[in-house]
Amino acid sequence: MNYTRKLPLLALMVSMALILSIVESWIPVPVAIPGVKLGLANIVTILTIIFFGVKEAIIVVCIRVALSSIFGGGLMIFFFSIAGGLLSTLTMAFLYRKMYNIFSLLGISIAGSIMHNIGQLLMASIVMKEFSVMSYLPVLLISGIIMGCIVGICSKLLVTSLEKTRIFN
Repeated sequence: MNYTRKLPLLALMVSMALILSIVESWIPVPVAIPGVKLGLANIVTILTIIFFGVKEAIIVVCIRVALSSIFGGGLMIFFFSIAGGLLSTLTMAFLYRKMYNIFSLLGISIAGSIMHNIGQLLMASIVMKEFSVMSYLPVLLISGIIMGCIVGICSKLLVTSLEKTRIFN
């Protein structure tokens, strides 16, 4: 894909991820557990990994996190989001590129969701200088599996539809 075609499509990916992040902040999660989110922007991350590659996915994630932090997160949210986003993206990209014969898109999404939570907890333990925040991991693992399933199903449906359009060829 040439640069002239690729750039606006990547800008569209950033826009979609940012919109999903904003919309997600308006959706009440039916559990009263802090930190549990749907992770809808990961749909765009998965699409970017599949249709563009790892480098482009990292760029999309970094721009989305920076913009969403500017529009309503703040500096601490930026650090938590970038840690989770990068760890998640690298994990999903590795599994997609190297182990797609073992992991389905659903499994890749679940792994990404779990790694996002782990990345955020690691950043929290660094910022707070307290490793005990990792005791929150079991709760976030369960939510990561559930939310990863939702994101994985949506991603699979979108990939199937988008492959038919040939927009990314």
